[in-house]
Amino acid sequence: MADLVQYYGTGRRKSSIARVFLRPGSGNFTVNKKDVDTYFVTAQQRASAKRSLGIENIGETFDVITTVRGGGVMGQADAVKLGIARALMQFNPELRKALKSEGLVTRDSRAKERKKYGQKGARARFQFSKR
Repeated sequence: MADLVQYYGTGRRKSSIARVFLRPGSGNFTVNKKDVDTYFVTAQQRASAKRSLGIENIGETFDVITTVRGGGVMGQADAVKLGIARALMQFNPELRKALKSEGLVTRDSRAKERKKYGQKGARARFQFSKR
């Protein structure tokens, strides 16, 4: 039996987690068993998700299979972007320099700040009354 050749990368953004599998193929892109164009509805979301594939014109040589959980759609698109970049580095470590120059290797660690006790929100306070 022939072994399945695939490259794996995990991407995270805010509370979204993407598991990305790259398999040699014809350029199909599925997210949670749906086509990428139906899952990510806006052009900005699609562009963000496919950004890592634009490096070195490598997009048409792989099928991308992704499962995404948590967070909002834009955070999921950015998680897919990081997952693809990590899978590409597993495929060819020499792509790291090109990916890093585009800023695709670094995980965006910004997340929502927690609400503090005695306050209305993370930074917002209850209204102060002097009298």
